[in-house]
Amino acid sequence: GKYANQANGSCTVQYGDTVVLAAATMSESTREGLDFFPLMVEFEEKLYAAGRIKGSRFIKKEGRPTDEAILTARFIDRAVRPMFDDRMRNEVQVVVTCLAFDGENDPDILGLIGASCALHMSNIPWDGPLADIRVGQIGGEWVINPSYEARGKSLFDLAFAGTRDKIVMVEAGANEAPESVVLEAFAFGQKHLAEPLKLIEEVRKMVGKEKRDVFEPTTDAARAKAEKMKEVEAIARPFIVKQTHELFFATPKATKVERAEEKREVKRRTEKFLLEKDVAAENISFGTSIVGDVIEEEVSRAILEEGKRVDGRGLSDIRALICEVGILPRVHGSAHFSRGETQVASIVTLGAPGDAQTLDGMELIGTKRYFHHYNFPPYSVGEVKPMRGPGRREVGHGALAEKALMPVLPQDKEAFPYTIRVVSEVLGSNGSSSMASTCGSTLALMDAGIPIKAPVAGIAMGLASNEKGKWKVFTDLQDLEDSKGGMDFKIAGTKDGITAIQMDTKTKGLTTDIIEETLKQAAEARKKILEAMTQTIATPRPDLSPYAPRIISLRINPERIGDVIGPGGKMINEIIATTGIQTIDIEDDGLVMITSMNAEGAKKAEEWVRNLTREVVAGEIFKGKVTRLMDFGAFVEFLPKQEGLVHISELAPWRVNQVSDIVKVGDHVNVKVKEIDDLGRINLSMKQAPDNVYPERPPMSAPPPFSARPGTGDRRPPRSGGARPSGPRS
Repeated sequence: GKYANQANGSCTVQYGDTVVLAAATMSESTREGLDFFPLMVEFEEKLYAAGRIKGSRFIKKEGRPTDEAILTARFIDRAVRPMFDDRMRNEVQVVVTCLAFDGENDPDILGLIGASCALHMSNIPWDGPLADIRVGQIGGEWVINPSYEARGKSLFDLAFAGTRDKIVMVEAGANEAPESVVLEAFAFGQKHLAEPLKLIEEVRKMVGKEKRDVFEPTTDAARAKAEKMKEVEAIARPFIVKQTHELFFATPKATKVERAEEKREVKRRTEKFLLEKDVAAENISFGTSIVGDVIEEEVSRAILEEGKRVDGRGLSDIRALICEVGILPRVHGSAHFSRGETQVASIVTLGAPGDAQTLDGMELIGTKRYFHHYNFPPYSVGEVKPMRGPGRREVGHGALAEKALMPVLPQDKEAFPYTIRVVSEVLGSNGSSSMASTCGSTLALMDAGIPIKAPVAGIAMGLASNEKGKWKVFTDLQDLEDSKGGMDFKIAGTKDGITAIQMDTKTKGLTTDIIEETLKQAAEARKKILEAMTQTIATPRPDLSPYAPRIISLRINPERIGDVIGPGGKMINEIIATTGIQTIDIEDDGLVMITSMNAEGAKKAEEWVRNLTREVVAGEIFKGKVTRLMDFGAFVEFLPKQEGLVHISELAPWRVNQVSDIVKVGDHVNVKVKEIDDLGRINLSMKQAPDNVYPERPPMSAPPPFSARPGTGDRRPPRSGGARPSGPRS
């Protein structure tokens, strides 16, 4: 590549004005003692790519990866990993960095194409290339790599990676899309993978390096070790196969604990057998290390050739289901969902609109008012490990369940303004705890009284296949069945269609026939799970939990928002402190949301806000408080921070000589809005308002000695002292 030349392979990819750099590097030597392939895939978001500086006042440098960056890294990892030989023990790292972001084109698609190109052109052993694409459908029309705005209008957001004839990885969210439409989307998108695949091949032809052989021993000692390993494996394999048939298939092994014990027994018997065969003690591990792989191979073979599963189920059978709601006191909603040994407790918490999560990443800026968190403690799989917070797997599984439920949640913020947090605690795991979290979350949301459109259920589908092209799809994947030649194809949705898909495979890709059969079989399984869930709770509860906050929504004139907030937030803080409510959240369009645990306090705050922002109309009657006295009248505060003038002529139903004869500062009086002048000044009247109490009317004074009614011919009498002389002035 032009940049990062010390990596084994590197390239830049541009689509629109979004640019990513992908670099692939492999260690020279292997890591001894590993029983897995050490692949690391990282996606680096850079705020400069979007022309932004971090919002924190104290930290301006990018820190730990955002959830979006983690999900993109997993997106790339899940696609490229199956194309490696899992026997590799050299460390491989793929780093994708977004250098420029145009706000329209998602860097995840480019990142995977870049990773594929960097690996394919490098000397790293990798069975690529592959490419990826995003497909949407708007108004019945297909859209390739839609922008963020277009994705918001699409029936689904389907991204997948593959070759010209197979699909290796899938990530999708959908608005209850029918299986038939999703299948068509795969067929449509796969045709368009040819162009990026062709480009990657052209790059390799121009600058590609010869692939390294990492399996060929380089020393005599290594060659001798490899030969001994083959020899011991050849002795052990037939014995392990025989023991697997005896211990795993003679009688069904229904639980993971049983199967784990039988696996340990196979290892013990294999070790004893090899010692009897005069295998040196230091070489015994060459035979026992393949026990797990051989057992999985036999489990897969039994499914493929005999239609037989290790726990005795049929290929389309789902393990026993348990659905419970209201399992915890005081929380806003809770549920327990079990499928076989996979057990999840989901808990819902409702919060104020202000509890929404603030997003400050390269791609996503704004707020998020629904989030699902997934916890996977080590005891859920019977292990002992340090607990250092959620890892990439937890972030990914939480995001999948979140995506599955998003389409059915209430979208109208005015009708349902709550922030929703769902936490799924995995209590036991043996096959698709993410789909169990989806089911448990649905039950908990309905228990909380959240008006979801429809229940959502999910299931993980598995695959048994061999190199001859034979395959079988089976329902409700579990431990030993997730092996080489298989897949973990998770599909969630309602009775009407799909809401989320995530697929990983341990093959070189799936054909369209396999995907079609998987979608069909998963739809049947989903209906069975939904039936079990709706037998427990068919619809959301009519009321929220008594321990959940109550939110009152109202709309005000956006121009009056400042009246509610007050200078420096003085007014809004006064309302909160006086009424005892939790928060007041105000949107720019005038939507006001008052959150309170106390209904009475919420009503007082609502009345206060309505009075602060009320548009006064002539003829309305209010009770107010006299605030100031002037010679010409009294000022009365009849609404919070709103005053009007009662002119002296409107104080009482008789002539008033002095304002203080009728009212004093602090008096409470009834007033009627007489008029609102062109300057917005409000003129009030007490004498036109009912129920005012007046002081005793003073005695009527003598009428004036003259009358000055126009047009009567009357004249004012001459001033005392006589008439002014009519002669000329000097």
